[in-house]
Amino acid sequence: MPSSPEDTTESAGSPDPLDSLVLHATDNGVLLITLNRPEAMNALTRDQRERVISLLFEASADPAVRAVVLTATGRGFCAGADLRGATTSGERVPGDVARTIRLGAQRLIGAVLDCEKPVVAAVNGTAAGLGAHLAFACDLVLAAESAKFIEVFVRRGLVPDAGGAYLLPRLIGPQRAKELMFFGDSLPATEAERLGLVNRVVPDGELAKTARAWARRLADGPTRAIALTKQLVNASLDADRTTAFAAEAAAQEINMTTRDANEGVAAFVERRAPEYRGL
Repeated sequence: MPSSPEDTTESAGSPDPLDSLVLHATDNGVLLITLNRPEAMNALTRDQRERVISLLFEASADPAVRAVVLTATGRGFCAGADLRGATTSGERVPGDVARTIRLGAQRLIGAVLDCEKPVVAAVNGTAAGLGAHLAFACDLVLAAESAKFIEVFVRRGLVPDAGGAYLLPRLIGPQRAKELMFFGDSLPATEAERLGLVNRVVPDGELAKTARAWARRLADGPTRAIALTKQLVNASLDADRTTAFAAEAAAQEINMTTRDANEGVAAFVERRAPEYRGL
């Protein structure tokens, strides 16, 4: 995994100004996506959001990408949606707000949940509102000691969006989710880890190194098996036992057609380490 976007060569073509706001580079099977508006605590503009969605969709279909890391520069991971460019003039048509949420923040969270490659959040600082939900939607969440999470909506008199009322109860249960959403208190990284919202908290200086190590392990693994496992786990809380068991059996059937599954079994029989290729 590269430490900066200059570590790899991007595709030839005219420079895109948006590339300076959403840095991205792939190295050794790991796609690193870095939000880069530190002066705005990485509040997401519409264009940034669409670029991240596009990168996640492309990662699913790109065999060269086998894991994704999502992080940011500066003191903020993501302070939510940047509303400064939102249009407030003119008469609001019923359905406008719902449509905006559905096609905007919810699409972003869905892109993370539906990405066929494992996504690791490396939360370097404040993650508020949409930013907190962006982290919680990732498959694994690493947080720097200085990071904090804020369900900021209630502070603005708003209902949570970006899938928060879907994600949080599934991660920590309805009572804890309500506490966070009703009060909007700042949640330190260590407390988020205790509640189960974060996999691991690390010193600030070790966040990038730890994220690289986790992503490297994922990229060296059986990509399709991990993708199918992600789908099963994400769907499990919405399915009854019969449906979940049928999905599990179908996933096994599909996975046994992959090269990596056969390699894993062969390596076990031959008592050697498997060499997965993501195929």
